[in-house]
Amino acid sequence: MSVRILALVGSLRSGSHNRQLAEAAVKIAPEGSEVVVYEGLAEIPFYNEDIDVEGSVPAAAAQLREAVSGADALLLFTPEYNGTIPAVLKNAIDWLSRPYGAATLGDKPVAVVGTAYGQYGGVWAQDEARKALGIAGGKVIEDIKLSIPGSVTRFAEIHPADDTEVVEQLTEVIVRLKSHAAAPAAA
Repeated sequence: MSVRILALVGSLRSGSHNRQLAEAAVKIAPEGSEVVVYEGLAEIPFYNEDIDVEGSVPAAAAQLREAVSGADALLLFTPEYNGTIPAVLKNAIDWLSRPYGAATLGDKPVAVVGTAYGQYGGVWAQDEARKALGIAGGKVIEDIKLSIPGSVTRFAEIHPADDTEVVEQLTEVIVRLKSHAAAPAAA
């Protein structure tokens, strides 16, 4: 059985280093796992309970919920914007936290990683994302972490998929997340 890991990228920029990191995860996913980058976060309207009504949920939000429902685990890639999580990622988490009492995240294993320009690699944003995901109903795997500092210089001339240290660390993240996702099936 292959474990399907859905990747959500918190940067919409085409040259985003977090996007490149997610692309690397797709490329290096070990046997028995598949990483798929979700496309379409930019199209999802800001969460508003008035439009989150059965039968008329915006198509982009419904597609996100469907993609998450079909995944065994989530892997979020987040930059750090002004010391916190990007709005597009927070908005996705808000949509996934509903419907109340039956959140789409539904105890799904979730890990948060990323890269940022600063010396700590975006740890504040990652911590904020973990907090929001946990409150939203996800099963946050707190000890799976990867913060890569200095993204602008580190990845100026090399794609993360070609950085041996990053590939090794990211592979470990995927293997560990896969084991958490596969654990309920084995029980």
